[in-house]
Amino acid sequence: MLTFAASHGGSSGRQEGRLQLASVSLDDKYTQSGRVFLTGTQALVRLPLIQRQRDLARGLNTAGFISGYRGSPLGGYDQALWRAQRLLDQGHIRFQPGVNEELAADAVWGSQQVGLFPGALYDGVFGIWYGKGPGLDRALDAIKHAHSAGTAPHGGVLAIAGDDHGASSSTLAHQSDHNFMAASVPVLNPAGVQDYIDFGLWGFALSRFAGLWVGFTAVADTVESTASVLIDPDRLQIALPEDFVLPPGGLNIRWPDPPLEQEARLHNFKLPAALAFARRNPLDRAIIRGRNARLGIVTTGKAYLDVRQALDNLGLDEGAATALGIAVYKVGMSWPLEPSGLLRFAEGLDEILIVEEKRPFLEDQVKAHLYRLPAGRRPRVTGKVDEDGHVVLCTAGLLTPSDVARLIVDRVGRFHDSPHLSERLAYLNAKEAVIAGKPADVVRTPFFCSGCPHNSSTKVPEGSRALAGIGCHYMAIWMNRDTATFSQMGGEGAAWVGQAPFTRTPHVFANLGDGTYFHSGSLAIRQAVIASANITYKILFNDAVAMTGGQPVDGHLTVVAVAAQVRAEGVGRIAVLSDEPEKYSSPAAFPPGTTIHHRDELDALQRDLRATPGVSVMIYDQTCAAEKRRRRKRGTLPDPQKRVFINEAVCEGCGDCSVQSNCLSILPLDTELGRKREIDQSSCNKDYACIDGFCPSFVTVRGGTIRKTRANTTALDAAVETLPMPKLPPLNGPFGILVTGVGGTGVITIGAILGMAAHVEGKGCTVLDQTGLAQKGGAVMSHVRIAPRPDDLHAVRIDHGGANLVLAADMVVAARPDALATIDKGKARLIANSHQIPTA
Repeated sequence: MLTFAASHGGSSGRQEGRLQLASVSLDDKYTQSGRVFLTGTQALVRLPLIQRQRDLARGLNTAGFISGYRGSPLGGYDQALWRAQRLLDQGHIRFQPGVNEELAADAVWGSQQVGLFPGALYDGVFGIWYGKGPGLDRALDAIKHAHSAGTAPHGGVLAIAGDDHGASSSTLAHQSDHNFMAASVPVLNPAGVQDYIDFGLWGFALSRFAGLWVGFTAVADTVESTASVLIDPDRLQIALPEDFVLPPGGLNIRWPDPPLEQEARLHNFKLPAALAFARRNPLDRAIIRGRNARLGIVTTGKAYLDVRQALDNLGLDEGAATALGIAVYKVGMSWPLEPSGLLRFAEGLDEILIVEEKRPFLEDQVKAHLYRLPAGRRPRVTGKVDEDGHVVLCTAGLLTPSDVARLIVDRVGRFHDSPHLSERLAYLNAKEAVIAGKPADVVRTPFFCSGCPHNSSTKVPEGSRALAGIGCHYMAIWMNRDTATFSQMGGEGAAWVGQAPFTRTPHVFANLGDGTYFHSGSLAIRQAVIASANITYKILFNDAVAMTGGQPVDGHLTVVAVAAQVRAEGVGRIAVLSDEPEKYSSPAAFPPGTTIHHRDELDALQRDLRATPGVSVMIYDQTCAAEKRRRRKRGTLPDPQKRVFINEAVCEGCGDCSVQSNCLSILPLDTELGRKREIDQSSCNKDYACIDGFCPSFVTVRGGTIRKTRANTTALDAAVETLPMPKLPPLNGPFGILVTGVGGTGVITIGAILGMAAHVEGKGCTVLDQTGLAQKGGAVMSHVRIAPRPDDLHAVRIDHGGANLVLAADMVVAARPDALATIDKGKARLIANSHQIPTA
């Protein structure tokens, strides 16, 4: 049982009080019932465990199967599943990552076929497919086939699509709803972490009843947020429709099953069954609805949280909103939209306002259903545009509570004049002007880690250019690397096939990461060979999928195997380049003609490959620097007893060492003789590329260690003991804490500690970590909101003027316009770290 010291009154002495708190452990999020503090990603790990519990309680012996491919905002789902492997094994749940998204979908399809043949070990297998939005694009063919075939009566499938609406860690912003609809897959749109559990259970039940795959959208503001949610396997009482008659043979998977019979069953019975399920269960429901409502807001998913936060920002709680004539309808299944509940909600309204993210999705469905009402009873419908055709909600970028508040004030103003709302609107507009004003002079641009292989591997010879793709090497686009344009994952270099015949440029390089090569990039090499393109693929073999957290490549990939594969594809010239070429002392293991080189030969080797006609491949073998650091700390990789220092007395501050190494561990050092350079030994990953320049100021030390100063904490401990406990202000409503910093410096940890502390005290808390490319030294912000009760919190993102406290662990990020907009003079307190971390 945790306890903590609490202050009684404002005395200056340290008075001890004991407050009994909830008992917590690291496994609680997967084992404990009641209030549990967990992320959206962790909720997706807990979900199949709960489904197994519910099935056992009904006398069903089921198992689970999960497969997919990582990608932000679902970049950490596989890691969370691996960490929970023991519990998954106990729950008869198998996690098998896919080589790519479409093959993962095929595997999940197979889980629904278990009962079609003799030998089944379980009554059914429930499945989860996951992938980033572009992964859904890729897997649609497989999903359409599996969806049309159907699901098992005691199986069921959730297809979870991670949508990056703001393109914070993607080459394109994406929205998966329309793709699900195109495949006739019903779409569940959860609004928060609690919905991940509830809608997930509804989704499995719907999938089993209707024989359909069920789509499940996961956006950054929900899957990357943390909240205190209620976990109880028996909390949801799921009811099956009583007004729907199953056709002969039912709706579930069978064999044989001709395509046209599948199509007829899908359209004539399965989708109507999904609508019947939504009628019977409260997936869609009125949250606010008074007798005299005039403006009805229909919304779904993260946009629902924006609506609730917008009302809070306008000073409108449920009672005030009702008195003003505002009603709110929350849609859980956003396609196909169940009409009967919507039509009941629409009765007596003057107008329905559709609030949703990105392109219209609900809007067309609402208009189609309301068209069934007589003209005199049909409310006006507005959404992305108003009745005059003016755009009022943008389809690009992210929707914010301020956008919604502005629109609500405009629509309410047509039947109610409120000076208070006008004042609030003027305030929000002023804050919006801060964001739209002059951009920040200095930004935290993501960059290669210190010692990253890509610091060297992405260089090209003078007169050449390179093409980028998906992976850490994508960042070469904004560095001095003569790298321009990129492709989707697996298309690396294929653009050259269509460009080469029409240009005087004779040759290009194409960067291709080993993870992408294994996922689908080998097909791009095959395309280049077939087209007889003059291109050199640089396969960057760094032994980890570093962009999403250092996962292993999903397979037993080796440099020798890659060389053999590309030779089998028809590649003639193959070269291997490494920082440790001596480990390939037996070249006979490679295809004939393969040459081995030290990375110091990079420029000469690339010039040779550039002059070689046809498709050539250079395999650049060097382990990811971040992964090396992790392995050295764990003792699984030797730590070289060699360090490099810069003698500031000799250094002339020319900066050539930074040019040669592209390394962030080389820092400016201001001296009385001007700016010099120094090496940050705490972040140095011992790549040693900095000594490639001709500079006498570098000193190499072998066998020595960094002297660590042992701090005398006795005086500090004594001082802490005399400090009075802080006198906390009363918590009468949401309290916003914004933490700003640089990726890798503990910002997310701060948010997690604050959130868990609030949770164990029984308070409501949400945490949203805006990470983007924070793993690569980019900006990170953690939005922490604490309230007396979980129900007091709606949106997880701190909106304009909503910060009560800003912990500026990095002032550069705290000075970003979107961070400054959360701060109100006189309301927010700011604690800033004055330590300066140079930007890339």
